[in-house]
Amino acid sequence: MATGTEPDLDPAGGVRGASRAAITAPHLRTDRWWLSPALTAAGLLAFVVYSTWRAFANADYYAAPYVSPFYSPCLAENCVPMKGGPNWEIFGSWWGLSPALLILIFPLGFRLTCYYYRKAYYRGFWASPPACAVAEPHKNYSGETRFPLILQNIHRYFFYAAVPVAAILTYDTVLAFRDASYAWGHMGLGTLVFLVNIGLIWAYTLSCHSCRHIVGGKLKHFSKHPVRYRMWQWVGRLNARHMQLAWASLISVAAADLYVYLLATGAFADPRFF
Repeated sequence: MATGTEPDLDPAGGVRGASRAAITAPHLRTDRWWLSPALTAAGLLAFVVYSTWRAFANADYYAAPYVSPFYSPCLAENCVPMKGGPNWEIFGSWWGLSPALLILIFPLGFRLTCYYYRKAYYRGFWASPPACAVAEPHKNYSGETRFPLILQNIHRYFFYAAVPVAAILTYDTVLAFRDASYAWGHMGLGTLVFLVNIGLIWAYTLSCHSCRHIVGGKLKHFSKHPVRYRMWQWVGRLNARHMQLAWASLISVAAADLYVYLLATGAFADPRFF
């Protein structure tokens, strides 16, 4: 029955289509729903700007015994020599760009295709949707069925690549128990920074939805697989904190790089504990 209050319906469909509820208001939320996506976009943009600068800088990424996580492993011939460090000259002298570009594609791809980050930047940058119970401005919705978003389905394979990268960063953390002369049995503030960073990176990596599926997926009876069931429960507890771990590890990896940068540029000396 016509009441005279029905909005004009979009014959093309979408959230304003004829099959949707006839609500004149763009949304019914009264809180500051825009604040969360705005802060998310600002945080991600800040990291993108910082990491892009550092990745292309090709300088100040090593201060013995610390190597920036943005440059590890260093796979090019133009890498700074690191005694006992992750120097693997797989790419010869023909590679003239920053060696960080050879390795960052893997952790970057892992985070870009991550379920949480997809939600974060879809909302923060594309307003798709802006927030819960807020209509998105796009008329059509194809989800992740078209290029390039269909490539999000390779997230599991980026997880396989992220695990060895985390293992190499663990090796770098072990090397951080040396002093500037490469003598073992020492610890500085940088060692603590690296320990926190690698702990958060492993927690974020293992909290991944793909990891949870690999550990406990395709099982019809958990009772017949008690070990995998316990692992699935443990990963599930991490998965419940996936968003927090995503942000914490993003901040920690940038902080670890910044710490190495400040040491390499001589801003201050690494405080030693022993």
